[in-house]
Amino acid sequence: MEARYEVLRRATEEVAAVDAHAHNLVEHGSAFPFLRCFSEAEGDALALAPHSLSFKRSLRDIAALYNCEASLEKVEKFRSAEGLKSIGSKCFQAANISVILIDDGIAFDKMLDLESHKAFAPVVGRVLRIERLAETIINAVMFSTDGYAFPETYYLGAKRARDVVYRVLSAACEDGDLSIQEAIEAIEDIFRRNALNLYKLNVVNGSINHETAIVGKRVSLSSVEEDVLFVRIIWCDASGQHRCRVVPAGRFYEITRNKGVGLTFAAMGMTSFCDGPADGSNLTGVGEIRLVPDMPTLVRLPWSRHEEMVMADMQIRPGEGWEYCPRNTLRKVTKVLLDEFNVTMKAGFENEFFLRRKLVSNGVEMWIPYDNTNYCSTSAFDGASSILQEVYSSLKDSGIVVEQLHAEAGKGQFEIALKYILCTVAADKLIYARETIKSIARKHGLVATFLPKPDLDDFGSGSHVHLSLWENDQNVFMGSSKDNFHGMSKTGEQFLAGVYHHLPSILAFTAPHPNSYDRIQPDTWSGAYLCWGKENREAPLRTACPPGVPLDLVSNFEIKSFDGCANPHLGLAAIVAAGIDGLRRHLKLPEPIESNPSDHSSKLKRLPQNLQESVESLSADKVLHELIGDKLVTTAIAIRKAEINHFAKNPGALKDLIDRY
Repeated sequence: MEARYEVLRRATEEVAAVDAHAHNLVEHGSAFPFLRCFSEAEGDALALAPHSLSFKRSLRDIAALYNCEASLEKVEKFRSAEGLKSIGSKCFQAANISVILIDDGIAFDKMLDLESHKAFAPVVGRVLRIERLAETIINAVMFSTDGYAFPETYYLGAKRARDVVYRVLSAACEDGDLSIQEAIEAIEDIFRRNALNLYKLNVVNGSINHETAIVGKRVSLSSVEEDVLFVRIIWCDASGQHRCRVVPAGRFYEITRNKGVGLTFAAMGMTSFCDGPADGSNLTGVGEIRLVPDMPTLVRLPWSRHEEMVMADMQIRPGEGWEYCPRNTLRKVTKVLLDEFNVTMKAGFENEFFLRRKLVSNGVEMWIPYDNTNYCSTSAFDGASSILQEVYSSLKDSGIVVEQLHAEAGKGQFEIALKYILCTVAADKLIYARETIKSIARKHGLVATFLPKPDLDDFGSGSHVHLSLWENDQNVFMGSSKDNFHGMSKTGEQFLAGVYHHLPSILAFTAPHPNSYDRIQPDTWSGAYLCWGKENREAPLRTACPPGVPLDLVSNFEIKSFDGCANPHLGLAAIVAAGIDGLRRHLKLPEPIESNPSDHSSKLKRLPQNLQESVESLSADKVLHELIGDKLVTTAIAIRKAEINHFAKNPGALKDLIDRY
């Protein structure tokens, strides 16, 4: 049943919750005992708490969050060393709580004031005491952690609630009492909408317009109601271009959210240079699918507050995914990975892009770099700081977690790295991140482009992706201290060996444009030779050991040959398919390359040096044809061949792509 309701589990985990009733946190050093995190007992009875099953379970969950030994002593030692701000951030981020409504009528020793809680959640408000709320009849279920004193109580409350709601609603779906879409709506109601409606809160993408306010049953936190006018229904085609259909909000919420909009078959056969299907794609203007909004992905546009956007599924008939749908394809192959090996894949993308100014001189259009600085330049970041601040805030409002950002080596080039998350979600969020970056740059009179090599004399841009394998909450890509191959588990090695074996074919999805191969060159940190290495940034496959992981182990691997022309769902689907083949056939990796692969050029095979070579590899790759789908692979190949022919004849057409990618 678990695999069938993966979308339901994702909705339960991803919804940014409104905690409708909680209490104040306390400072470190409060006389309020930490054992009360696990039990409401007092006095002598509290000493018995460590013997209870609930204590052991909760302690285990907290220790896993902190990556420490599951003992009360070790957890308390970690808390003391990290401090309240650090552990609070960990707990609230893991709990995915966007709004806290605090009942501060209960006093604790060294209790934090309301303002201090803003360090842990985007929105904090004071709720009227429950006695006052009882004056109004409430007929809706609302989520609350009933957290108090310690951040861990919020984390545990949210974790338990999400688990229970998922199990109850998935059982209701299994019994036929609810459809999956109805269950997803119930999740939104329980965790968000019911509380927002009760308190008349105006929320935009998980954040209320005013950060802190006194809220009661008739108090609004917004002085101006921002009505939604348009909803953008987003998809990414097989050439990697983002496209949308726009529906007025009234019609969207009345009809389109359930029935979708029509779209021609030809839309998935289009190239980067022509809005018509490529020859040999087997797609024409005859036939229509439905673009059906995936409502859990709906967000308000931070840069255009009267609009929302939502990812779409392509359905051939109600409830039946179209075999050319990229999102459905990724879900399909990840289901195989889960069903056969009980493993899921998480992904975290690094977004490299150029900021350009458009200059027209004597009728000639030119793209001028935003600056001429170098890698990690402080002056580059300072010059673009106002733009990057707006990008960061908008990504945060959209539920996208940024881990770091910096200036890159190219002229006017920057990188924004996103937190790893379940790969099906990561692909959606990458599309939203690109939309956000391009739109905000446009507001500032600039163009942001993710084109791999807009200037052949400058550095290139990639969308490097870090990947890890998980079984439940355990990273199973990483080996153990006793059993590992260069820091990887047996599962990790076999999966990566599959990716290694199929990498030339994978490139037709992850580096899908002729311009992609202008970037993939030796000695440019882009990975030009077929090899892998531990912390080797010249290798196309790099195993990584981030802070907190023992030095002899690795937690993830990076694919360098992934760029901004790729449809992220198709790119990840190809990677998962290759990994499945590695697991099925128990493939093994060669020894890693520990220096510049160029120094071993006589022994190493070059990866495809142009798109034609990667297309030839894909054409012969039976595994990717089978797992991704022969029809979709055939269409992708047709599009790639059309791109090859067009740009060979029209090299100057490259500048037209700066706006498109």
